[in-house]
Amino acid sequence: MAAHNAGVTVAIVGFGLPDGRPRKLFSEASDGSVSIRETDNINAYLVPGRDIIVSSSTVPKNDMPRMSLGNQPYEGNNLILEPHEFGELSPSEMLAYTKEFFGSSEFIRGGRRRCLWLTDDRLENALSVDTIQQRVDRVRRWRSESTRPATRAMVSRPHQFCEMNIGKVQTIIVPIRSSESREYLPVGLLDNGSVVSNLAYALYDGPTWCIALIASRLHLQWIAAVCGRMKTDYSYSNKMGWNTFPIPTLTDKNKVDLTRCAEDILLAREAHFPATIADLYDPKNMPADLRAAHERNDEVLERIYIGRRFRNDTERLEKLFELYNKMIASLGTAPKKKKVGVGA
Repeated sequence: MAAHNAGVTVAIVGFGLPDGRPRKLFSEASDGSVSIRETDNINAYLVPGRDIIVSSSTVPKNDMPRMSLGNQPYEGNNLILEPHEFGELSPSEMLAYTKEFFGSSEFIRGGRRRCLWLTDDRLENALSVDTIQQRVDRVRRWRSESTRPATRAMVSRPHQFCEMNIGKVQTIIVPIRSSESREYLPVGLLDNGSVVSNLAYALYDGPTWCIALIASRLHLQWIAAVCGRMKTDYSYSNKMGWNTFPIPTLTDKNKVDLTRCAEDILLAREAHFPATIADLYDPKNMPADLRAAHERNDEVLERIYIGRRFRNDTERLEKLFELYNKMIASLGTAPKKKKVGVGA
């Protein structure tokens, strides 16, 4: 018995059948039934097919909007206000000089933080507030003492984060980490009064239909297959997961339908306020209306892919890898092949 109920994570690093017998792949359908399929080869993603490795990309290969890591602070926690520090500023100062600050934890578990968000045109007025002046002075000192050249280079603007990115209208937030127990990846919509930290990804002014893609069972399976893991939890990556995600050409009607699906998911969440994402996506307690909204979303999206619902996750991944190969071929770059000894 492991002490203190320690968890054990197992990773498959290789397998094969040296005598060339057909490989058998076991798949579980949504109704719990198990199917067995024989195939000549099982690749590194546990999918029937040839051996390929998905390569990361700094730009979307699928004509999707660009997804960025949130804003890097590098300010020694002086531009970020914890709840117990909110009283340092008056309500009018909070409204004028701060914004809601979201990383993965704040978005998923509902914690509240704010950050000083000082544009150059408002700096003089902001620095007239003693608390803000003191915090900016501490940032200047912290950065000047850093051994990191890029941090010292920001000494000239101690009132700002390393990046100052924010949506003009809205921002789609995608947490970097998510529990493997959740049936859907957490994704949400923030207004232009919110800042995304470097502990989450952001689609600045991204179209709402992108939420339908990220919240789908299809996207979850792609992330689970091609991105890394933190223990067994999902670890999202824009370069590996979003930029490579295979998507059919979407018509205007497709986008309208997916926008409606995304809005239905968001409205179902709102109906259970103040429940957090962690509360709502607990698989044992997920509200029926939210689950139904996700089911409708999967129905609409999967019909765009193949005209019906997929039978299981293996079929989902097969289709995604088929589309990935076509996408790479159309760009004139062949996917890398994995070198193996026996089997795959």
